[in-house]
Amino acid sequence: MLDVGQQLHRTSIENKQAFWQEASKELEWVKPSEQILDETNAPFYRWFPRGELNTCYNAVDRHVIAGRGEQIAIHYVSPVTDTEYSISYQELQAQVSRLAGYLTSLGIEKGDRVVIYMPMVPETAYAMLACARIGAIHSVVFGGFAANELATRINDAKPKLVMSASCGVEPSGVIPYKPLLDKALDEAVHKVEHCLILNRAQYEAQMQDGRDRDWQTSIKDATPVGCVTVKATDPLYILYTSGTTGQPKGVVRDNGGHAVALSWSMSNIYDISIGDVFWAASDVGWVVGHSYIVYGPLLAGATTLLYEGKPVGTPDPGAFWRTIAKYRVKSFFTAPTAIRAIKREDPQAEYVSGLDLSCLKNVFLAGERCDPDTLHWAEEKLHKPVIDHWWQTETGWPVAANLMGVSPIAVKAGSPGRAVPGYQVEVVDEMGEQVAANVSGNVVIKLPLPPGTLTTLWQNDKRYQDSYLSMYPGYYLTGDAGYKDAEGYLYIMSRIDDIINVAGHRLSTGRFEEVLCQHPDVAEAAVIGVEDKLKGQVPLGLVVLKKGVTISDAELYQQLIHLVRQEIGPVASFRLVSAIQKLPKTRSGKILRGTMRKIADNQQYTAPATIEDPQTLELVRTTLTRMGYADALVE
Repeated sequence: MLDVGQQLHRTSIENKQAFWQEASKELEWVKPSEQILDETNAPFYRWFPRGELNTCYNAVDRHVIAGRGEQIAIHYVSPVTDTEYSISYQELQAQVSRLAGYLTSLGIEKGDRVVIYMPMVPETAYAMLACARIGAIHSVVFGGFAANELATRINDAKPKLVMSASCGVEPSGVIPYKPLLDKALDEAVHKVEHCLILNRAQYEAQMQDGRDRDWQTSIKDATPVGCVTVKATDPLYILYTSGTTGQPKGVVRDNGGHAVALSWSMSNIYDISIGDVFWAASDVGWVVGHSYIVYGPLLAGATTLLYEGKPVGTPDPGAFWRTIAKYRVKSFFTAPTAIRAIKREDPQAEYVSGLDLSCLKNVFLAGERCDPDTLHWAEEKLHKPVIDHWWQTETGWPVAANLMGVSPIAVKAGSPGRAVPGYQVEVVDEMGEQVAANVSGNVVIKLPLPPGTLTTLWQNDKRYQDSYLSMYPGYYLTGDAGYKDAEGYLYIMSRIDDIINVAGHRLSTGRFEEVLCQHPDVAEAAVIGVEDKLKGQVPLGLVVLKKGVTISDAELYQQLIHLVRQEIGPVASFRLVSAIQKLPKTRSGKILRGTMRKIADNQQYTAPATIEDPQTLELVRTTLTRMGYADALVE
């Protein structure tokens, strides 16, 4: 006997067009699409191909028109600047339409790209929505990325405009953004016409005449504009994710399918309706921030909470719980790393004591695999359902989850639940054959992917096919390995490529290796992701020095740490690196990263038959043990 969730899933697979046509009725369309799915150019599927709408209208204007203009759209909470205020839907409409008007005055039109390099402030949401309002394509770049990473994205997206701020604010202090932006613009081959800079009180930006414009003075007298009608298949945004080559991949999200999928997920997965308060404790630079800080809650007519702070240190491990209580948050979404950080600082959850958390119905965790200990601790201390779920930058919304707004099922620690309606998830072996229950394999999703997922990579259809579709024809390769149990619960265990997951942030080991090899004394490098109790994974680097080098270990260590921080940014959490005499390789020259990772994490391994020198594995073990891994406990 199928339960409600299973019935929904079966309908979404067997009659997908009717399922998503019904879901699309939650939105207001300029022109509904009679055709729901266009399969004529497979594997480039298109949802709602003849539909027309505007995402900003659906996220903002329609709620004002419906008489809910006084409802709070955004609670802004910034413990790092001691600032809190709320923005109504009516105020949001005024801010966004005026900013959109200014962008139009700069010549920004439908299809133009705009890069957004900003901290967690309401103006970042205004920027995204203003682009959507006029049909421009935004690309948000996380403010923690270094100048050359920003330059790479500018070169790929070729924006007419960059919207940025003078600085970000972290518990450690002020992080000037403007110097990083200036350096990126100098490095970039593509030349940006305009920069709009939000000057914050904590740091004043040095402005370049002719290119840079002050946000407050520019927007003050701008003429508001209405929403531009776009095709459902037109791009809404580009979001860059790590590539194994070190060259970022620009995930393209369309307007129509994105709005339909997020609207459906808010009510069915997160149990959020009009007027409810939803808080995703992430950053707008990541996909969670796009989907569930800005677009998802506003499409649902809910109130979103935008938080500039950390789970601990701003000022203490009770910050999240006090914020939930004060703003009456119904559903809360964060990463397991955040819960582990709080647990480390407050193991007995003393900061929860005395708070009224009766408003909180569900806690959602995602961004990395949630270990059972973390999930059980949160359940025990909060006395709330704690829901692990799994998705990716590419999918844009959950692939496996517990449908808390429809029919919750039992939680199994270590599993993100069952496949969400729309996703036909399978586990296959190297030949593409489905494996039995509880047998590990590669996790794939049968095509077509549901609405809201990536449609391609920005101006690179071939890389889209090569990266995701070529290994198993007819399927999308998630890049994750795992298994399903007999009840259909999915277990995601590890990556099958060389992307590591640092506190929910996917970073390329290839990029780390490129940076390490920039050091004049380094001949070659290998970087692996090793287990970390707080962040899930952290990068660990082993470098082989050039012959004749006489640099001290301490000096080399400091220089390599500084180099990675400068080139990739603090988000890399790169603190583990050591010199080694020789890297383990196959006879064809491939570095045995997977074997090294198993050694570091104390897993059983077998030396591959193609290994060039078996002694190199013992050399790795000795080095890793000295670093606190292999035979040592990870702290």
